[in-house]
Amino acid sequence: MSDLGLLLRKAREQRGYTLDDIQEATKIRKRYLEAIENGEYKVLPGSFYVRAFVKTYAETVGLDAEEVLRLYHKELPKPTTAETVAPEAMLKPKSRSVQHNDKWGKLAVNLLMWLFPLLIIALIYYFIDQNSASKAKNSDRDTDITHETTLPSPSSSPDGSSTPSQTSSEEPTPSETVPATTLTLTETTKGGEVHYEVSPAGAHELKIVSSGSWVGVNETNKNGKSRYQGTPKEEIVFSLEDMPLYVNVGQANNVVITIDGIAVDDGDKAGSKKFVFTPAASADTTTP
Repeated sequence: MSDLGLLLRKAREQRGYTLDDIQEATKIRKRYLEAIENGEYKVLPGSFYVRAFVKTYAETVGLDAEEVLRLYHKELPKPTTAETVAPEAMLKPKSRSVQHNDKWGKLAVNLLMWLFPLLIIALIYYFIDQNSASKAKNSDRDTDITHETTLPSPSSSPDGSSTPSQTSSEEPTPSETVPATTLTLTETTKGGEVHYEVSPAGAHELKIVSSGSWVGVNETNKNGKSRYQGTPKEEIVFSLEDMPLYVNVGQANNVVITIDGIAVDDGDKAGSKKFVFTPAASADTTTP
């Protein structure tokens, strides 16, 4: 494997992409992608297109394509004349969802980096303000207030004896005990993805803690709306209620996923892993 191929493969695995994912995003045949990673440039349809394929591959896995071409230009074959790419080298373009999601992911990360300090300042101000208000309320409560209560005189009976007044005290109503709900995760495997059905119905908290692994979160499935793309510096939390969440992790052994505080079994093995968490449908209530 060449140095360039090793660089591209490492960047791909860090993002949790397979060669099939790169083929779908770039429309370059999988066997040509494998040839680029192995440094077997003669397998490609022509030396004129080697640079174009390498550039597209680098952009898809988030690398600076121009810098990659500059650093490894000696490793790439030089084009002699304009060559025509073989028809099977490229697939018909369908979408550029991977590139668009990656760009939006970078924008979201940059935005969070700017908003996070502002959020910290706002929280500090809020706690200071609440503390001041609490002290003011406690000061008001410390003021002594005297209440005068006049008790009614006992009623007299016909024989002259006094009858003590009867007092009734209300018995406290016992509070209803809310039964604790048990979280149930039903696991199935479909097409290389681990599916979990989360029950009972209702809102659940999905928390992800990463130790240097890339994480991608989409709504419903891998082609759904992106909720997060990047390597989180701290825990990220999502609400699991109305729709499934698709979670793609680059290194499963460096990621801990919990639902309502319950850890999800991810195998704790190196390599990418894909999950789909689906909230259970709300149960129908029938009135007798």
